[in-house]
Amino acid sequence: MSVPSLLAVFAHPDDESLSAGGVLARHAAAGARTGVVTSTWAADTGRAAELAEALRILGAGEPRLLGYADARVPRSAPGRARFCDAPLDEAVGRLVAHIRAFRPEIVVTHDAYGGVTGHPDHVHTHRVTMLAAQAAGLARFHPDAGAPWQPRALYLATHPHSAVPALRAVVGERKTAYSVPDEQVTAAVDVGPWLERKIAAVLAHRSEVERGAVQGLLAPLSVPEWRRLMGTEWFIRHDLATTAPARTELTV
Repeated sequence: MSVPSLLAVFAHPDDESLSAGGVLARHAAAGARTGVVTSTWAADTGRAAELAEALRILGAGEPRLLGYADARVPRSAPGRARFCDAPLDEAVGRLVAHIRAFRPEIVVTHDAYGGVTGHPDHVHTHRVTMLAAQAAGLARFHPDAGAPWQPRALYLATHPHSAVPALRAVVGERKTAYSVPDEQVTAAVDVGPWLERKIAAVLAHRSEVERGAVQGLLAPLSVPEWRRLMGTEWFIRHDLATTAPARTELTV
């Protein structure tokens, strides 16, 4: 069985490893084309260099950066608009160009909450990706951005309610955790065989480990604890190509 090509679109360097690192590694190991588009941070920053190392570990190619500034870190892209403030048509058009150039069968991104944290860049990346995944197939939308291409499916990285208590045990109760009813999850992917790569990719974002972000909280954990927290990745599927002869699925 052939494994579908996959393009992930996430807000920040590290989101790809935390939310879909196992799926990216799994598809790459099976011979599928995999790639990652990141909404924020400029190419000449340390975070972008860490992203490049994480993608190398996951087999997901070179970074593809939209180059906007992080909503909370202006130095992430000096002189560039914050992603949340950029003209919507401009951001969608830039992502459409990446989708048309890569021609993925599946696109993966944040869910409507923006994942567990609800970060505004995550939420906006969800909005932009939902629009771009549809618009990429429209010939009259940004015709200078490449030939039309319609992905077959969009998978939204999410967390079911039942997974939140385990996360709370690590990150504590100090922040709101956004999750969905378990029955809304349409794909639960066991990424245990690729967990070692996922851990290495998460920890490749060294500046986040050092500043005590979630990577710093995860770093001291044992492999069984990592497996309990990160051994499954959850998604909500949206079909896009209604004329496709068969469903295109994440490998589960």
